[in-house]
Amino acid sequence: MKLHLPTAHFTALACLLAHAVQLCAAEPKTANPSNYRSALKTLVAGDTLTLEAGIYPTGMPISDRNGNEKEWITIQGPTAGVAEIHQTSGSNCVELWQCSYLALKILTIKGEGIDGIFGISAKGGHANLVHHILIEGCIISDWNTSQQDVGISTKTPTWDWTIRGNKILNCGTGIYLGNSNGADPFVRGVIENNLVQNPIGYCMEIKFQKPRPAIPGMPVEPSSTLIRHNVFIKSDAPSPNGNRPNLLVGGFPDSGPGVGDLYEIYGNFLCHNPRESLLQASGRAAIHDNVFVDSTASGHAAITMRNHDSPLKLAHVYNNTIYAATRGINIPNAATEGHAVIGNLVFATTPMTLHGSLVKVSANLTDSPASAAKYLMNPSIKLGAMNLFPKNGQCQDAALDLSAFVGQTDSALDFNRKPKGGSRFRGAYAGQGTNPGWQLQSDLKRQ
Repeated sequence: MKLHLPTAHFTALACLLAHAVQLCAAEPKTANPSNYRSALKTLVAGDTLTLEAGIYPTGMPISDRNGNEKEWITIQGPTAGVAEIHQTSGSNCVELWQCSYLALKILTIKGEGIDGIFGISAKGGHANLVHHILIEGCIISDWNTSQQDVGISTKTPTWDWTIRGNKILNCGTGIYLGNSNGADPFVRGVIENNLVQNPIGYCMEIKFQKPRPAIPGMPVEPSSTLIRHNVFIKSDAPSPNGNRPNLLVGGFPDSGPGVGDLYEIYGNFLCHNPRESLLQASGRAAIHDNVFVDSTASGHAAITMRNHDSPLKLAHVYNNTIYAATRGINIPNAATEGHAVIGNLVFATTPMTLHGSLVKVSANLTDSPASAAKYLMNPSIKLGAMNLFPKNGQCQDAALDLSAFVGQTDSALDFNRKPKGGSRFRGAYAGQGTNPGWQLQSDLKRQ
């Protein structure tokens, strides 16, 4: 039997349903220092909470807030003024617990000199799953009572995090992803366009990984973590708990999910380390089209790839520019799955120290730091003055064969994100004369 309703009834029902949908739909919300912690507990998928300008004095614990692929939850600062998050207790300032599809934008997260607490944290091991997180446009500073204090820290299995366009300043360690025992992997992340400056220890470290736990939703297919277009600058300040590279990435699992994962490190500017390497990598890594400046530590190098917590497996190093280094590229161990050192421009006292098994080494242009002025516009270690763009007619030779790297992200683009064309240039820049792109400096790399 069919039920027949008058047209007016259909119209009334449609209006009622439309009203119900409108009531359920997420709406923009605002909060201020007096009510923000209660407002955090109300957020549902699709909500955007804008914090008014002011000092938020008691941290920002965010628990059990889950958006979805189409409807993220966003917590953001104001378009005018600053929302400054402080912490006055023993808890981390922004603590994420059982959250997903959550964005934190244009917030200032400032240390208050309290020992042992972090800026943004996800901890708790396998009991706390925090995935699909975006941290964008924030200023995270002064978490530096010791080398162990961290600007952004994960100590739980995490995946699909994006850390983009942040200034992370004067922290014990800028970014520390994964756990020291290898049990809490950081998987398929994107770290891009950040400025990390003046840490006590690392600008950034991603820890090695033991075999991954079987966690619903965690990627099992081969994937890449992208570290691109960041600026990593250290100072001369001592590191009481041991000297650290500007950037360190550890290896992936030896078996099971993650065994084929890759770090793709490109378009970054790494500057100044008086006691360690600028970059150290093990496991599987592709390092291309970066600029490395001022690596003077004896026994270290601008780029070091070696067995560390896990063995070196894949070592692709191509189209990098290295200037003012005691040693340019150091690969003391065999890469068990493959290697290539191609098209780099290296001005170092000792340009390369490579394991005897590394035979795929070709078309690199090397010379001493004192000779760099012949090739480069203004070789200098002074921030704001250095210009490592090639002079007219320099840093060119026969076309490079980069076919082995075609599947790697942006392998055909130079430091300025310009096409390499015929790949005749050596180093990170595919050009000559006037640099049309971002100038090397202590600031976010924008293009």
